[in-house]
Amino acid sequence: MASSPDPSRSSHYVTDAYYADLVVDFTDWQADDRLITEAATREACRAFLEHEARLLDTHRFEDWLRQFTGECLYWVPATPRGGDPRREVAVCLDDRRRLEDRVYRLRTGAAWSQLPASRTARLVSNVEPFATATDDILMVRSNFTLHEFRAGESQLLAGWCAHRLRRTASGFEILVKQVNLLNCDQNLRNPSIII
Repeated sequence: MASSPDPSRSSHYVTDAYYADLVVDFTDWQADDRLITEAATREACRAFLEHEARLLDTHRFEDWLRQFTGECLYWVPATPRGGDPRREVAVCLDDRRRLEDRVYRLRTGAAWSQLPASRTARLVSNVEPFATATDDILMVRSNFTLHEFRAGESQLLAGWCAHRLRRTASGFEILVKQVNLLNCDQNLRNPSIII
């Protein structure tokens, strides 16, 4: 019996069909008639995103990575409306293998752009969950501001995130995280942190 490919070692799942589904999933999903108003779901989504922010701010990158599914994507578009990553530049477009590389590199102590390591504080607000065609999958929109301080300099990033989450017995797991920076098409000074 053949074992399935390991997404941390191979990008086997990032196919043309995967990209096509990604574009569909991230187009026109914020319709008012899909907004979930039920308080328990909204609160669970808010708590999940605040926990994610804390993991990143406290440099618990391995714990953050465990919030993602095996076949996942972390996407920071370089265009204001996201678009299609097959045809548009992205600030960052990491599959599982790339995310694990990124976390590993941050832990080596040899990532010169993180010497000294950034100190960050994230604020997450306006958390709104939206239903999808699949019962156990939802989209969540949230606004954020991120203050980064490193080597005597400060930087403020702001925008909104789109999380594609799957419900599990213990909460949620991230299928795709899209970070939409307000200044995505400007000079971002080579961002070396996970946004």
